[in-house]
Amino acid sequence: MENFNAYRIFDDGGKAHGRLVEMTIDELDPGEVVIQIAYSSVNYKDALAGSGAGKIVRRYPCVGGIDSSGTVMSSSDARFKPGDQVICTSYDFAMTHDGGYAKYARVPADWVVPLPAGLTLFDAMALGTAGFTAGLAVHLLEHNGMAPANGKVVVNGATGGCASLAIDMLAGLGYAVTAVTGKQAEHAYLKDIGAADVLSRDTLKPGTRPLEKGLWAAAFDSVGGEQLSALTRSMQQHGLIASFGNAGGIDLNTTVLPFILRGLRLIGIDSGYTPMDIRRHVWDRLATDLKPRFLKNIVKTIALNQLPQTFEAMLKQETKGRTVVAIAGPLAQAVRTAR
Repeated sequence: MENFNAYRIFDDGGKAHGRLVEMTIDELDPGEVVIQIAYSSVNYKDALAGSGAGKIVRRYPCVGGIDSSGTVMSSSDARFKPGDQVICTSYDFAMTHDGGYAKYARVPADWVVPLPAGLTLFDAMALGTAGFTAGLAVHLLEHNGMAPANGKVVVNGATGGCASLAIDMLAGLGYAVTAVTGKQAEHAYLKDIGAADVLSRDTLKPGTRPLEKGLWAAAFDSVGGEQLSALTRSMQQHGLIASFGNAGGIDLNTTVLPFILRGLRLIGIDSGYTPMDIRRHVWDRLATDLKPRFLKNIVKTIALNQLPQTFEAMLKQETKGRTVVAIAGPLAQAVRTAR
């Protein structure tokens, strides 16, 4: 039986720790569909799980990686057949069920999404959970009335993967996007991917009054904490905020006034357990009107053995954009050679 590399997360004396190991398909968790994985990606959640910095994994040992794209090798479910190109993300992938940092995954058929026409397997992981989250946020805010004519859209934590993709998507739809970042050196990058304006987090004065001047028609926030609190006070009448991250903290200190006097709507984006009909609709949009125009500016590619240093850099906020993990191809071969 074939041995293959996997980045598996173990409980070492009460602390999670990931490392490269060899596995066989028989060691993977059960499921109706076996996928030969071409690509995975690195999300903030992966960095927390793989480094032990966050309690993400709920069953050890477990293969990491909440994203995967690849080709069906076998399926006992009639919806999928060998040769189909598919995406598997979210649900309990890499939490209680072996994830995408391996040559193969065996997963429940209900988690699998057919690769939409217009995306390659690489594109799908350049997007991954981050891109799906950004697309879902656009979908939900549009459903609540977001439109380019309403005013400016601010994207907070702008160099992160989800936020970078949101900037590209929104600009492509005709929105005037203002990016907010604490990384002075990345202003040009943000302009290159579609931001009309870039503001330094240090120079953006949040104010302390329950209601500040209304600046934004909509906001996409990956930071949380005090920055999200400040956004609630500075939205225009009937403003919309999509909340999808907590890099800056989990507390939210605000008042009811933005909600009852300005009609603010704060919309939580849960990409993990999105119903399949909406999930497939958003993926279809990611292959068409929401497809980012500047993926090559946003994405870099690594091999499995580069995951630890990538996790460390991400947790130190030293990364930008998206990181794709090549499971198959030259980079994957380099890992085998190094071992």
